[in-house]
Amino acid sequence: MADRRSSAPAAAAPALPVLGGKKSSYRERVADALRAALIAGELLPGQVHSAPALAARFGVSATPVREAMLDLAKEGLVDTVPNKGFRVTAVSEKQLDEYTHIRSLIEIPTIVELASTADPVSLEALRPAAREIVQAAVSGDLIAYVEADTRFHLGLLALAGNAHLVEVVGDLRKRSRLYGLTPLVKSGRLLASAEEHLELLDALIARDERAVHAVMTRHIGHVRGLWAAK
Repeated sequence: MADRRSSAPAAAAPALPVLGGKKSSYRERVADALRAALIAGELLPGQVHSAPALAARFGVSATPVREAMLDLAKEGLVDTVPNKGFRVTAVSEKQLDEYTHIRSLIEIPTIVELASTADPVSLEALRPAAREIVQAAVSGDLIAYVEADTRFHLGLLALAGNAHLVEVVGDLRKRSRLYGLTPLVKSGRLLASAEEHLELLDALIARDERAVHAVMTRHIGHVRGLWAAK
């Protein structure tokens, strides 16, 4: 498997992620990488991708790619195109607004509550993931950015002790599209958004609920603001 490079994301063959520290199957790891590419806007709606072409891009064999894309089809993220491959499904602006609204209703109060309930050691354990997000922003690796961002936020929500809540937010994140990430990389503005993860951790560890609320509100706002712009 090829190493992740710091060149343009489309040319890189990224290392396959392991989300949430879990031991995933190879097929699941391929699906995670493909899903991250889709969320980041590297696989655009309407485009048809063959399993061999995606396999070459990601530095893996075609069989796990084909199996992973079938998993994504079950999630509604792609459609199968007979004898051609898979077409990325479109998500309407209304749907994205609805996903973001639900996320704000769930995530903001949940994370604010963690300022008074979460173990500082558990919060500090998320700092490496936050730093990975920053590093991905610096290198312009959008797949790594989305993977680390997902791991950080779902790991943070898991500290609330509600597995169903984590599952719901995870599903909403899978369905979102962040097409604006590429322009942010080119303009150098993605780094500021990435550093909000460290800012959030610092506010949580300081037990500053007002600061946590402010950072989370700003951060989720990016989903339909900076990160969504085409």
